[in-house]
Amino acid sequence: MSRDRNEQDASPGRPLPARLDPRAGRPSRPRTRDAADAAPRAARDERGPDAPRAPSRRNGRAAAVARGVAAVLSVVLLGASGWGWYLGRVAEATVNRTDAIPSAGNTEAGDAPEAMNLLLVGNDSRAALTPEQLAELTAGADSGINTDTMILVHIPADGSRASFVSFPRDSYVEIPGYGMDKLNAAYAYGYSEVDDAAPEADRQAGGAQLLVQTISQLTGLQIDHYAEVDLLGFFNLTSVVGGVTVNLCEAVDDSEYSGAVFPAGEQVIAGADALEFVRQRHGLPRGDLDRIVRQQVFIGGVLRKMLSDDVLLDLGKQRQLVEAASQSLTIDRDLVLLDLAQQMQSVTADSIDFQTVPIVGDDRDEQGRSILQLPDEDELHAFFADLSAEPEAPAAEAPAAPVTVAPAQVTVQVYNGSGTPGLAAEAASALETAGFVVSSTGNADSSDYDTTVIRHAAGDEALATTLAAQIPGATTEVADDASTGTVQLVLGTDFNGIGQATTPPAPSTATPTEVPRTAADTTCIN
Repeated sequence: MSRDRNEQDASPGRPLPARLDPRAGRPSRPRTRDAADAAPRAARDERGPDAPRAPSRRNGRAAAVARGVAAVLSVVLLGASGWGWYLGRVAEATVNRTDAIPSAGNTEAGDAPEAMNLLLVGNDSRAALTPEQLAELTAGADSGINTDTMILVHIPADGSRASFVSFPRDSYVEIPGYGMDKLNAAYAYGYSEVDDAAPEADRQAGGAQLLVQTISQLTGLQIDHYAEVDLLGFFNLTSVVGGVTVNLCEAVDDSEYSGAVFPAGEQVIAGADALEFVRQRHGLPRGDLDRIVRQQVFIGGVLRKMLSDDVLLDLGKQRQLVEAASQSLTIDRDLVLLDLAQQMQSVTADSIDFQTVPIVGDDRDEQGRSILQLPDEDELHAFFADLSAEPEAPAAEAPAAPVTVAPAQVTVQVYNGSGTPGLAAEAASALETAGFVVSSTGNADSSDYDTTVIRHAAGDEALATTLAAQIPGATTEVADDASTGTVQLVLGTDFNGIGQATTPPAPSTATPTEVPRTAADTTCIN
């Protein structure tokens, strides 16, 4: 039977594995740390040597992405088998549930309702950790409820692949009801909306719902399911799989902040080492963006391990994985883990890809905080529509060439929306020379049209196509206020003259989308 979050918090904290329990001692590492690294890790933080040394909640959030994906996917192994059914029942008996999916503000599914969009969120609550465990894991102390790790997972209806898109915590977005703010503030706003006297589980559900609404509005997609994972489960999971192989292009030493000290090349990491690996941002060329790549690479390593024969052929290890994952998971009330397993049973490491939402650049908000600017809504929605597009149907026959008429049969009204004086009269003269009939000229309702538009009444497509042939690049549209038999030509700032192509739009300033990295990719990273 599922348990809600407040029931879980009332129970004793789960013990760390013996090798991570500071009271039992920790085995030596295969690498050497300097004197600064030997100091208590709780004394470090990521805000620089001159900042007050207050504990930071951010320490575990970056790791949440890895533990989130691994937690969800560890219950999908062998979904079609009887053993898989049994493991699904084990998971359902221990997983936590929350009312995360809102009844409003979540975009409709669109053309592919059978596909699944799942939002993974990191929750690094330290409520179940002892002070000794906090120090051993460099976990600091709770200091807020912002979510720094958010990933949208898209699984198509046929289960042939899975796409993971990371959202940087500093993405500057519209949060419904609160205006523009950093994306990692959405959960905190929703949490605070719920009355202080309400159960903790209700407040967490409020945070989850506002975050889901924010991501849905940002992407134009319906968020079908929600999964939230905690800190301790991450360590249990990496221990069960026996560590994860990662590959660094250069050696790193971030002992002052994250504690990450790693040599170059391939190496196996788990437990506290894994947390340091996915936490580091100081000393990386792109800071938090490179940290996101580390998170994605770690996820890929966990997935490779889970899809390997070492796990697929070890029934005991499978059960350990499912138990560790489900105990660290909080999911929405409608997610059926066995259904997820069955939908993903054909996924392989090379059909799982990772990428980051497009970014325009960095900036400062009105409070002087560092933020990341994203493309406009249309561009973002197009990015996610392409991500979630179902396989294309076989190409149909090429359409017939558009019907045109003689220019003398086309009557044109010319409107100047470019802001350039006299442009309408100049265009009208050129159209008459080309054989068109110009009935009137004038100014458009606005002088800041960026693009040239040909507007026409329904049924007058042939007239509009004939005029469009004289202005390559102009767009055409059906307009309710256009008179039948007459075409409206609205000149924009891209207009260069009759017979001349319009000026193409400036290229997007968004950071070029990187080629998605798959879970099978083991090339080195920063």
